[in-house]
Amino acid sequence: MTRNTDADDTRRPDEMTLDELREEIEDIDREIVELIARRTYVAETVAQVKEERDLPTTDEGQEEQVMQRAGENAERFDVDSNLVKAVFRLLIELNKVEQRESR
Repeated sequence: MTRNTDADDTRRPDEMTLDELREEIEDIDREIVELIARRTYVAETVAQVKEERDLPTTDEGQEEQVMQRAGENAERFDVDSNLVKAVFRLLIELNKVEQRESR
């Protein structure tokens, strides 16, 4: 997803200026925050469903599946699996805190 100055320009990161690279990182950071916001919204909805159905906050089986997918996606995109799993552990823990506080 590199920023293009014209429609036919498909420049690789190693062909971009430092300013263009930094702008690309800013765009990616914004997208990451947007995805976290979307994930948080869905997790809050899950928490509401759990509360309505009197289900426990923690679902270790689901957490395992999330971590498994995180590791698989890390490998798929050639990203450090430990880093990706750490991010997902943090997201899961934050969601659990939110769920506990909302009950």
